[in-house]
Amino acid sequence: MNELSTKRWTMIADLERCVGCQTCTAACKHANATSPAVQWRRVLDIESGTYPDVRRTFVPVGCMHCSDPPCMHVCPSTATGQRDDGIVTIDYDLCIGCAYCAVACPYQARYKVQRPTFAYGGVYGDKMKNEAEREDPARLGVAQKCTWCSDRIDFGLENDLTPGIDPRATPACVNACIADALHFGDANNPESNVSKMLAGSKTFKMHAELGTDPNFHYVYGDNDSSEANSGDMVKTVNNSADLGVKPWLQQHWDWRAAGNFIGGGTGGGLAVMGALAAALGATPGALQLAAMASVALGLFMVFLETGRPLRAPLNVLFHPQTSWMTREAMIGIVFFPVAFAALWMGSRELAIVAGLLGLAFVFTQGRILTEAKGIPAWRNAAMLPLILSTGLAEGAGLTLAATAVFPIVFGGFQMVSLWAVLALAVLRVAAWMNYRNQLAGNAPEMTLRVLGGVNPAMIVVGHLLPIGLAGAAMAFPVHAPLSAFLAGISVAVTGWAMKYIIVVKASYNQGYAIEKVPARGISGIAAGVQPGWK
Repeated sequence: MNELSTKRWTMIADLERCVGCQTCTAACKHANATSPAVQWRRVLDIESGTYPDVRRTFVPVGCMHCSDPPCMHVCPSTATGQRDDGIVTIDYDLCIGCAYCAVACPYQARYKVQRPTFAYGGVYGDKMKNEAEREDPARLGVAQKCTWCSDRIDFGLENDLTPGIDPRATPACVNACIADALHFGDANNPESNVSKMLAGSKTFKMHAELGTDPNFHYVYGDNDSSEANSGDMVKTVNNSADLGVKPWLQQHWDWRAAGNFIGGGTGGGLAVMGALAAALGATPGALQLAAMASVALGLFMVFLETGRPLRAPLNVLFHPQTSWMTREAMIGIVFFPVAFAALWMGSRELAIVAGLLGLAFVFTQGRILTEAKGIPAWRNAAMLPLILSTGLAEGAGLTLAATAVFPIVFGGFQMVSLWAVLALAVLRVAAWMNYRNQLAGNAPEMTLRVLGGVNPAMIVVGHLLPIGLAGAAMAFPVHAPLSAFLAGISVAVTGWAMKYIIVVKASYNQGYAIEKVPARGISGIAAGVQPGWK
């Protein structure tokens, strides 16, 4: 039997002991030669309580090496894996740098460095000797994170050393801790140091409600400690001391990622409208051509987003078992030849198949977002119907605008497009309102503030206005071309704006939280805090 299959490595942070010295952070950087802005291990200062019982708790964080790691499930290249002993790994030679794992991680434990950075590079224009000797180009443009010093663990097992006990077989951060606050060992062994500590202590796992089952535990007292007056975790906002703890705007996916969702959704919607046109006997050629161009533009945006674009077109296909990004790419590969064949051959049947593939493409984009557990605004189940209705509305809106500008090309398809825009605008506004209702209490305060700020414009300009214009086009045929054009454009542009805001502006990450605060002095165990949440 593989020795690793019998192990379950676990790390424990004793919040009663941690003094916030950041020695573990320095030890990690020294052991792993990470860039200046990269901290695989760091310690947070979390303030809680009210005067006179105000407390500061020092909380070590990093990769939690989850038993059910969302980063591994979403990775399209299989670069993120999990060993039999539970350690979550990254293969730098497979990673394409799409950062999907980074937005899927609710512990903000993943980093992506695009170009070499050095401690004094900005001042002296040079790098220190140790930086030059230990520079690792394989880490550039790809995801990186804590490895729990797996090389030391493996060395220890090969030499009959006990990880967590023998320093040469123990993670650097644990070795360096001056307060004996960090502990490491095999949780599957009931006689191990960590098993005994867990059995005699009160513990919690950060963000346990997300179901990732971290192998990182926090101790906040022994089994005899009273929790009589502790209460439940408190959500707090507007505390300046919460910087670096409360949710912040993710930087991994920017306008290029938004462009993928805009182009892909619009193209999928156009393909569906082309299928509808074919089913009704109209000529869908222009819609199919526009659909292919839009989807291609969206995929090109993803190509620009990746840190290793040359390996991305192939490696993105490696994980169809669980990665919706892989599934999106595979559907795209099938969509293009089918849509082109439908256009070339004038086949009504192939046009309908292309429309179904376009719908499936939009569905995968919705699922890409809902699987990103690290971004509360995306992972909500209400995101999927919103993305679906938005993509279809974008396609219908552009089709309606095109029928107004080129009536000869589209024949009598304008009335069908009008009804499609009306129906999809109603569906999308319902999906938008449901999405915002579902987020209430389930998203960071800043996410809710951003979405609340644009809500009036989304409702009035993005939905009520085009619904009114579409109705006017039906009621007053003389002005139908102008009304139809404006209705279609407003529906499409609103969808693009909505996606940009959700992907780029409202995408605050999970932040950090502690379920309980350890006793301090004569004060007992207190309720923990979740900064930045209402």
